[in-house]
Formats: sequence, structure tokens, C-alpha cells
Amino acid sequence: MFKWPKWLKFSFGSELAIDLGTATTLIYMKDKGIVLDEPSVVAIDKTAGKPLAVGHEAKKMLGKTPGEIIAKRPMKDGVIADFELVQEMLHSFITKVTKKALLTQPKVLISVPSGITEVEARAVKDSVESAGAREVYLVSEPIAAAVGIGLPIEEPTGNMVIDIGGGTTEIAVIALFGIVTNVSIRTAGDEMDEAIIDYVRRKYKLLIGEAGAENVKIEIGKVVYEGDENKMEIRGRDLMSGIPKTIVVSSTEIMEALKDPVSQIVDAIKKALEKSPPELSADIIDKGIFLTGGGALLKGLDKLIEKETGLKVKVADDPRKCVVKGVGRILEEMDKYRKVLRRSRKPYEE
Repeated sequence: MFKWPKWLKFSFGSELAIDLGTATTLIYMKDKGIVLDEPSVVAIDKTAGKPLAVGHEAKKMLGKTPGEIIAKRPMKDGVIADFELVQEMLHSFITKVTKKALLTQPKVLISVPSGITEVEARAVKDSVESAGAREVYLVSEPIAAAVGIGLPIEEPTGNMVIDIGGGTTEIAVIALFGIVTNVSIRTAGDEMDEAIIDYVRRKYKLLIGEAGAENVKIEIGKVVYEGDENKMEIRGRDLMSGIPKTIVVSSTEIMEALKDPVSQIVDAIKKALEKSPPELSADIIDKGIFLTGGGALLKGLDKLIEKETGLKVKVADDPRKCVVKGVGRILEEMDKYRKVLRRSRKPYEE
């Protein structure tokens, strides 16, 4: 087996924290903060078998490529769906932020869903190592989110965090550096987009793309009726005539479209609360529930959860970046947070 020369070990300097999300990948570099925030998308030339673009440039190609080019998301439901594409994407992102890929073999901390299987965890480690990391640690997303918010996870008090990403919703009660109770479901932002696509197809016989559904969700999506009504134009292909068509949808219609995935998330929250020890339930009553992830930005979601649980719900500042900030803080304070890490080393480091 190939072994790296001993002198190369002294050139290993970069330390990175990665939030490898279904929709977005964010990278934090030690002593520098967040250095990358790009879509988890890769465009591949099938003929040459080489990546043409990753991140922002690749996302522009989604649904618009000729036959010889594929633009796709290599992550699905918070886990790896295409190992080789994830490897290409991570290698490109790591190269971009380290600027010296040939000599840099970074130490990497990466967040993963709390409900990930051992096989899925091994796939994440292998993909990061194959992308060039010399040492890989995994940390559960809800713990990273809690650290990113600034919650005292080391204390014997309960902290409840709900992280709604693109592929998974992570619900956890955390105390003494560990997850006491957790529920992880693969219903999150992507399923909301799919629900909008299905609704528009059923009601208007119009086929829209993922990007269009996501834009509608962001611009006029809501889950609580407050007397206001917003409308938005949406373009797609008429399923009856095959001709491009424009329609206008309302925020009330989008609320109806989102009812099922949002109900699944609320049910999962109730399940997590039912599983929580009584002693920690008292802490949750006092502190409330903290909402993180891109899904936390859905209008009215915090109010709906408050209504359904009777508990205070607080949306974190800049919720999209809570996980990467948390993984970054763990990277900066490894000695303090060592208990929350799972570690992998490459053979040449033995």
C-alpha cells in the first residue's frame, strides 16, 4: 500500500469544518471562518467522464443540459447518493479553499445526520478521505447546530434543537455532550419543493422544475394563515399541450401544498418530546425550542410549532449557517468537544 513520505506530514496544515448538506455545502477554515457556501451540485461530461462545474456554476445547469452533460445533486436525504460525484465535489471545494491541493492534506470535521447508519457514515468518511483529507471526524448535525447557536451542551440541562435542512429534519434533546433523545426524518426542504411541484401538477396540469418550486417556497411560502395574501408568477410546461405556460399562484395555495411535509415534521417533534426524560422536559419548558437550518426560514413555521406544542420556539440568527458555525467552533476547541467526535484515520497515518 502506498505511504506518504514522512516529510509531507509536516506540510499538512489546513483544518476544515464541513457542513455537507443535501442542498448546500459550507466550509469553515480554522482561524478564518466560513470560506465557502455553494450548492451541492456537480455537472459531469458523460463522454469525457470529467466534472465540468461544481457549486454555483453547476446549479445553473440543472434541468438545462444536453444529453452528454449531467447536472445533479450527489446527496439525497442527507446522505451520499453518488460516491464518485461527492468525491469530485469535495475535492473541488477543498482545492478552492486551500489553494494548494497537491501538498495540502487537511484535517476535516464533517457534520452528519444523527440517524445515519454505520454504512452511510463509512461512505461519508471514505468520500472525504478520497477527496484528500488525512484525518476525518464526524459530528452529529443537531450537536453542531446547538454549538453553533451557543447552547451549553456540556451542562446537565436539556437543550432542544430542530435542524431542518434540505434532506433531513434533525430533532434532538442534548445534555452533557450527548444526544439524550433524537428523531431524524428524511422529510425537509427537498420534500417541500416536491410537494409544491405535485400540487401545481395536480391543480394546474403544469410541470415546473425544482428551482421554480424552491423560489416559490422562499418568496411566498408560509404555513400559518395571517390574513395576508401574496402572489407570484410561475413558469412551466403545460402537460396537456406541451407548450410553455405561465400561471399565478398564491401563498394560501402554497400553504395547502406544504401541509403534508410540515405535518410530518410537527409529528416528529411531538414524538421527540414524548421520548424526553421528565427532568429534561422541564428544561425545555424554560428554554424553549431552537430552530435552525434553511427550513427555519419558512414563514410561520415557528408559530405553528408553538401552537402545536405549547412551547416557545426561537429561530436562530442566520439559521442556515448554524451547523457549519458549530462544526467550526468544535474544530477551534477540539479539547473541549472531543467527546462528541467520531474519528477516522487513513492507513498511512498509523
